Amino acid sequence: MAAATSSGGPGDSGSSSGSGKRAGATGSGQAGSSGKGPAKAGKNAPPPLPEPLRVPVADSHTHLDMQSGTVGDALAKAAAVGVTTVVQVGCDIAGSRWAAETAAAHESVWATVALHPNEAPRIVLGDPDGWSRQGAREPGGEAALDAALDEIDALAGLPQVRGVGETGLDHFRTGPEGMAAQERSFRRHIDMAKRHGKALVIHDREAHADVLRVLDEEGAPSTVVFHCFSGDAEMAKICAGQGYLMSFAGNVTFKNAQPLRDALAVAPLDLLLVETDAPFLTPAPYRGRPNAPYLIPLTLRAMAEVKGVAEDALAEAVAANTARAFGY
Repeated sequence: MAAATSSGGPGDSGSSSGSGKRAGATGSGQAGSSGKGPAKAGKNAPPPLPEPLRVPVADSHTHLDMQSGTVGDALAKAAAVGVTTVVQVGCDIAGSRWAAETAAAHESVWATVALHPNEAPRIVLGDPDGWSRQGAREPGGEAALDAALDEIDALAGLPQVRGVGETGLDHFRTGPEGMAAQERSFRRHIDMAKRHGKALVIHDREAHADVLRVLDEEGAPSTVVFHCFSGDAEMAKICAGQGYLMSFAGNVTFKNAQPLRDALAVAPLDLLLVETDAPFLTPAPYRGRPNAPYLIPLTLRAMAEVKGVAEDALAEAVAANTARAFGY
């Protein structure tokens, strides 16, 4: 996948050409892709609220723990523009616990839990530079990874946890030395999703063929979501053939993201979701400024234009698809 359309995850540095999450950005809401927002506003100023959607939808993938402000404020702003549900995504032990706790406390929040693909190698091999949110860590080996996966497994059984993810493979951030841990973790998450009957939320960065291979080898769960879909039209056709849901984020609006728009154009309506991946991937014209669930209408309207369908029709499809995927 081209860097300009890649999905990210905590532990990825900010980048103008992908979701590029910076793990140390917890609570800042100001990390993410650089770009050219409106010149009159500061680059870190929150964009204004867009025109509300007439048909309510969900933000299928967000990171409230990395955004500025309170959860209550974020949910209120989202609801004001027709984004009535958000899926809070866990990427490590601490973040997954927080996701589950936040979903338990807020009716409009559902959680997913996982070890991000870039987290698994750090657990096994260590993180001497302290790049992740936990700071510098010593190598824990496979036993530490097993213990972490066991905790994710326990969290995945909670009723407010509606998905296992984001998990998958990342060939952009993780080098060859970490691939074994990453794939082992991915396989365990697939098993969790199947045993708990939860959606599998996939992070796929420059790893399309291997992600599809592992899903085929393990047997995919009944619900698979490719978060921040990063493939081209051919990849979208493959996913459609398998019944995998494809979630599109704000990078579908980027000028250099024509392959993403080509993928969206061929993706079936009944397999589409919309997400922010906030605070990253802020849609045009606010690229480079903090993203948040209330900006979903901008991405959804851009998607409707690409698909050549009415905004309300796409919103209805996305709402139904998200409810089916996460069971609310």
